Amino acid sequence: MKKYFLFFIFQTFLFANSSVLIINSYHKGYEFSDSIINGIEKTFYPHSNIDVNVLYMDSKRVSSKEYYNNLEKLYKVQLKNRKYDLIIAVDRFAYDFVLDIYSSFFTNEPILTVGIENFSPEKAARYGVADRVSALIEKRDLKGNVDIIRTIFPIMKKLYIINDISLNATHTEPLIYDLIEKFDGIFELVYLKEDNLEKLKEKFSKKEEFSAALFIRFYKNKNGELNKNQEIAKFIKNAKIPIFVTDSLFIEKGATGGKVVDLFRFGKSSGLMALGILNGAKPRVEIYDDLNYIFDSTKLGEFTLPVDALKVPIELVNKRKTFYDRHTGFINFVFTTSPFLLFLIIGLFHNIYMRKQVEKDLRRRIEFDETLLNAIESPIFWQDSNGVIVDSNTTFCKLLNIKCSELYGKKLTDFVDNTNVKKVLEVLEKYKQNEKENYEFSYINKNMRKIIYLVKRENFYDEKSKSEGSVTIFTDITKEKEIALEKQKNRQFVIQQSKLAEIGEIFSSIAHQWKSPLVEITAIAQELFYTKSCKDVKEDDSFVKDIMNQVTYMTDTINDFQNFIMPSNKKVIFNIEDAIKSMLLIVHHNMKYNSIKISIEIDNNTDLEVLGYKNEFMQSFLNIVNNAKDALLGQDYKNRKIDIKLHNEAKELIITIHDNAGGISEKNLENIFEPYFTTKDDGHGIGLYMSKVIIEDKMNGKISVENKNNGALFTIRLRQDENFNS
Repeated sequence: MKKYFLFFIFQTFLFANSSVLIINSYHKGYEFSDSIINGIEKTFYPHSNIDVNVLYMDSKRVSSKEYYNNLEKLYKVQLKNRKYDLIIAVDRFAYDFVLDIYSSFFTNEPILTVGIENFSPEKAARYGVADRVSALIEKRDLKGNVDIIRTIFPIMKKLYIINDISLNATHTEPLIYDLIEKFDGIFELVYLKEDNLEKLKEKFSKKEEFSAALFIRFYKNKNGELNKNQEIAKFIKNAKIPIFVTDSLFIEKGATGGKVVDLFRFGKSSGLMALGILNGAKPRVEIYDDLNYIFDSTKLGEFTLPVDALKVPIELVNKRKTFYDRHTGFINFVFTTSPFLLFLIIGLFHNIYMRKQVEKDLRRRIEFDETLLNAIESPIFWQDSNGVIVDSNTTFCKLLNIKCSELYGKKLTDFVDNTNVKKVLEVLEKYKQNEKENYEFSYINKNMRKIIYLVKRENFYDEKSKSEGSVTIFTDITKEKEIALEKQKNRQFVIQQSKLAEIGEIFSSIAHQWKSPLVEITAIAQELFYTKSCKDVKEDDSFVKDIMNQVTYMTDTINDFQNFIMPSNKKVIFNIEDAIKSMLLIVHHNMKYNSIKISIEIDNNTDLEVLGYKNEFMQSFLNIVNNAKDALLGQDYKNRKIDIKLHNEAKELIITIHDNAGGISEKNLENIFEPYFTTKDDGHGIGLYMSKVIIEDKMNGKISVENKNNGALFTIRLRQDENFNS
């Protein structure tokens, strides 16, 4: 493989957007194949333009024909419309699977199979891919390992060879039988394969003199049950005889060592071979012979096995370090830097002096920070990860009415009898349940003044001390709350002021509405008086009934007016159509007197209920209608219209008010909702502003205006999904 390494070092161009598909015989987390793939990806890493896609077959755990058929269907979906420059099959299951599906999935893509123990050109030819298949064969050196064992353990009389009953194991069996024949009569060689892991654990749980074992593989029990690598490693580590291995999977996990295939290095060689194929190299079959002699120093010591007799470079892991090994750097430093020791001592003294200065500055800083924290009016306290109070400022202690010295080192729950502590615990529990919300709580200070705090908590982690906890701050928002309340009162006052501004016109409307029934009542009364000679009781009843009808009409009119001018105290669910009709009933006579036709159009199945302030909504609507009326007075009295339409749209109720008064001047359109902006000589400029405040601020809606079809079109949007849960 050295030629591939040289190719990798001296190549002078990047691979242009290459795409590689790796099919892994096993599942992610299976250390054997993962180590190989890690080596491949490590080799690919410098080439950022090589895209790698890994698919896992999980053949250790599932290997039925039905499973492979379904896996083929799944890959057909995953690989649809994908084009790859190279297919890498890791181990035998993946290689066989690629051969089976090649004609359906691929065209002429090259194949590289790695991790298999033998390669059949005839098999590749049967599938028609002999000219496209390269292979890197993982060849375990069983005889080399036996020679190593005999060299470092010359008094050995029995050698166990451990292998399982998998298909991969059958490829190794000829080599095992060769060993049995070769060393027959020299020492006893016992071949273990049709067994289970528990029996192996029991067999090697007792010390057996002059015996060793060569572990090849044991991933499946006799009944086909899969053994986990952790369990195998535990068995090897606890065995009372030395166990040698043929690959690096269990090195540093209890194995004594051996002449092994380092799986990560094997993966890197596979990656170099893949780069050669991507660069146009012809298909070839290579046997991986770059084996390493790796031993566990601890295990060698446990079984008293010297490796000095091996005349090859060896690598020791878990090596016990001598005093010199542990302090080599320091010893070398002392001998090589002795001329500078004097300067070092002077530097140390200077360093001590500077540290003292830093400590002094730090103490000053701590005192300053403590003074600063205690000067902050907001209560602050720190807790560790267990809820123990580490520190706080004095304002927090005053809040709880507890001495700071009594508070530190304890939890808040230790003071549950304290009323203020109870309040703090309650609000912190709410905050914990939903940290996105800020929670408030009120507190009565010693001056009997109500203070409102806003809670905020942040977690911290100290890298130096490796400690964590939380900081909680209570911000005083009393003034902000008072200002907000005052603004609300002022806004309510302006709303009522706006409403009073409309009262004059409404009184005029009521006066007009009352004139007609009063005239009717007078006429009926006079007719009754002057025809008193009539003795017909039915006729008298008719006169009285007519009078009462007129009086009832007048009473209803004044009741509607009284209901309108009363402010709303809380949100209620009301019907928009009823509110609009009630408002129009109040101004009906005024509109009729000015020859203005008002129409209401409602789409079928429209949900007309909203949650809000009915009277304020009526006031907003009245402002818009009155503005339309004033604009229409300048138009031909024969064609004065206000069209009102209602429909639902995306969980909103949409209300449009459209007149035909010619529209609003473009220069005034942007300012029409501004406070105190008016184009009327006697206007007050708060009508439409208050309409916007009521619709958008109080009812969470939206109001807008535009010119359309020779008139102004006002649109009101009221939400219906959240309002009912407000």
